[in-house]
Amino acid sequence: MFNSMTPIFRSFDEALARAFYIDFLEFEIVFEHRFEANTPLYLGLMKGNCTLHLSEHFGDAAPGAHIRIAVDDVDALCLSLNEKKYRNARPACQDMPWGSREMTINDPFGNRVTFYTTND
Repeated sequence: MFNSMTPIFRSFDEALARAFYIDFLEFEIVFEHRFEANTPLYLGLMKGNCTLHLSEHFGDAAPGAHIRIAVDDVDALCLSLNEKKYRNARPACQDMPWGSREMTINDPFGNRVTFYTTND
């Protein structure tokens, strides 16, 4: 039996990661780990039932990954994000031919996050 999964995104700059994932997308920090001072950060995040890890460690993930996160109302999420006037993103929604409404945002490290609501 499969359980939930936790994707890992590669990150390169702690301040940019926090500004994007915590301040802009409003994920909460579950944990922060470093093996010792001045070593790469491994950060656990959560929003609702969605978990995500960010890693500065070589080899943990490659930039350019893409994940999809189901949300209750992608249009409401898009509106709330755009109201923040985040300097590096002004997301928009679009209807997809496979029956969902989606919004994709690039993070500062070349990863993509698509939020979607299924059109029923």
